[in-house]
Amino acid sequence: MDIVSLIIQLLSGAAGGNLAGAALKKFSLGSIGNSIVGIIGGGLGGQLLGVLTGGGAGAAAGGLDVGSIISSVAGGGVGGGVLMAVIGLIRQAMTKKPS
Repeated sequence: MDIVSLIIQLLSGAAGGNLAGAALKKFSLGSIGNSIVGIIGGGLGGQLLGVLTGGGAGAAAGGLDVGSIISSVAGGGVGGGVLMAVIGLIRQAMTKKPS
């Protein structure tokens, strides 16, 4: 794992969090909240994908090929979107008033 892959994961996580917030307006945390949670989820999702796939040949060789970039974008974007949706769901459940 190199710093470029981590930056790609964090940026795509922020984008994934904002896309999830736009698609799931009910769970949105606002632009800044979606970005922050997306960045955290992007880092976690990208790292998890790297562990599950064994890091990939490009990461092991220290190079940055198209496959590793796509993997970083996918892991970061999905991780950011999923974490934003989970945090939004928890936030909504906590603010719901009992009937």
